Amino acid sequence: MTVIDRNHVQVRGDGQRAMIFSHGFGCDQNMWRFVAPAFEGDFKTVLFDHVGAGRSDLTAYDAEKYSSLSGYADDLVEICRELGLTQAVFVGHSVSAMIGVIASLKAPELFESLILVGPSPRYINDGDYIGGFSAAEIDELLTSLDDNHLGWSAAMAPAIMGNPDRPELSEELTNSFCRTDPEIAKAFARVTFTSDNRGDLPEVTARTLILQCRDDIIASEEVGEFVHRQVPNSQLVVLNASGHCPNLSAPDEVISAIRRFV
Repeated sequence: MTVIDRNHVQVRGDGQRAMIFSHGFGCDQNMWRFVAPAFEGDFKTVLFDHVGAGRSDLTAYDAEKYSSLSGYADDLVEICRELGLTQAVFVGHSVSAMIGVIASLKAPELFESLILVGPSPRYINDGDYIGGFSAAEIDELLTSLDDNHLGWSAAMAPAIMGNPDRPELSEELTNSFCRTDPEIAKAFARVTFTSDNRGDLPEVTARTLILQCRDDIIASEEVGEFVHRQVPNSQLVVLNASGHCPNLSAPDEVISAIRRFV
């Protein structure tokens, strides 16, 4: 099994520079379909599925390797090296924002810049740090997912997506959650929502753009501002988009912000 097959890597575009897109929890590379094509004229675009998502090879799932975000970052580094990428632009949504941060620390030569869409280095409140959830709330969320994957997906997707006036977006996210392997989804959720990558942020050397939405229950504006303060040489752009998935709800705004940065 090659890395390309393992992560169902898709390469498009004609540019000399590479732009690699990484999806969030419960999603797959299809979530970039409104954004990535806009860059195919100027960049070689790379899309992939994390192991356990989309059309990745489920037999490659290793519970020990993927017991932390570092295992997913190792895959990202491996993909970049397999494709011979250097000085790439990384675009990561939600949990993939931190996966990109970790990968950039492991192999800084691979990433010229990071674009973090709805990032959160820690979801659980800790002293003065407000991640948005108490430890009890995260425990309840994970228990609910353990007990009823489909019910959890149907309940959480509309809240995560926001935009209640556009129910088709919530329906798409619900269906995406439901397509994921339940056991892998439960493990990935635990890794995602219990991670703490605050200490990694000051070590980032790649130029960084943070794209923050309004009314995002997963990664609030306060969290986005924290990431901005912690990452050296970062820029913060607060989008007019609401919810946690602007790549679906407001792709034109995301594209414009990325274009201005790159």
